[in-house]
Amino acid sequence: MTQSVLFVSAVALIDAQGRVLLAQRPQGKHMAGLWEFPGGKVHDNETPEEALVREMKEELDLTVAVSDLAPLTFASHAYEAFHLFMPLYLCRAWQGEPRAMEGQNLAWVLPQDFDTYPMPPADGPLAEWIKTKL
Repeated sequence: MTQSVLFVSAVALIDAQGRVLLAQRPQGKHMAGLWEFPGGKVHDNETPEEALVREMKEELDLTVAVSDLAPLTFASHAYEAFHLFMPLYLCRAWQGEPRAMEGQNLAWVLPQDFDTYPMPPADGPLAEWIKTKL
């Protein structure tokens, strides 16, 4: 049986201290309580980069330029109800300070400490990739 594909994009925002911003999925959402790289669904007629620019403003009140997003890696993961395809971008420049606009908790985390933040199955391999490659 073929699953529908959910296309989302995510970003590893990395600050000057080498920490990565993680967001905790709020109560009431699928996989509530797990930590993930910020991002969201790619809408029709929207590029993954445009989706991230929009999502960073909506979720974190940050202004991000498409030119500041660099492709890093991707996740392709079969969940029970859908198949997730998620490119992950690197971003080291943005305007503003992250604010939780959707009630989520935020944490700046050093990559070696990712293991203390439980993540959805699709995000775990991305975290491992960041720990070993950055």
